[in-house]
Amino acid sequence: MRAKLAAFHQTGKSLKVKLAIFDLDNTLIAGDSDCLWGEFLSEHGHVDSAAYRAEHDQYYQDYLDGQLDINAFLHFQLKPLAENDVDKLEQWRKEYLAEKIKPIILPKAIELVEEHRQQDHELLIITATNRFLTEPIAKEFSIDNLIACEPEIINGQYTGRTVGTPSYAHGKVKRFHEWLNNKKSPDESWFYSDSHNDIPLLREVDHAIAVDPDESLKEEAEKTGWPIISLR
Repeated sequence: MRAKLAAFHQTGKSLKVKLAIFDLDNTLIAGDSDCLWGEFLSEHGHVDSAAYRAEHDQYYQDYLDGQLDINAFLHFQLKPLAENDVDKLEQWRKEYLAEKIKPIILPKAIELVEEHRQQDHELLIITATNRFLTEPIAKEFSIDNLIACEPEIINGQYTGRTVGTPSYAHGKVKRFHEWLNNKKSPDESWFYSDSHNDIPLLREVDHAIAVDPDESLKEEAEKTGWPIISLR
């Protein structure tokens, strides 16, 4: 195990732990769950369609370019949660999962997750998208461990703010180490991702795998010798 992770290793006798980590958007699913949430809200008239799409498209381009202001984006992304009651949001989310997410869950991704599960590997999804959207998607893969951006909830209502460090780029490394803090550090680890934004965390694990990678990640994978696979 690499030195950075070994620093989290706890002493004492225990079984070896092997950990398989998965990015979500464009890795396990054939699309971006947040973009699709925006499409859903727009198509059903839950937001001002033209204004929402224009602002979201700009943030998504910033993400692709590696220039995303994650805090500004989360303020935008979580605004509909703050403006609607939880019961309404949960109904919208059920419809969104049925319409937008279930059709793009990749069969090969399910097979990959199951391959690790059959080897008794601990499974973890880590994503920059917020927990409100991604928790039920993680459940579709029967993965209990999820690191996501955390929307703040006060008195049962979303505030539109976040809690803790956003799990984006270097923030994924910080959140991952925080998650490991009360666990036995894995003896072997895998991380599957499509995005150059995940290069910091890919460098932390024993087995970094580029999945249908963007051009920047593809170049890095070819340079470093990381395997490149497709789940499409």
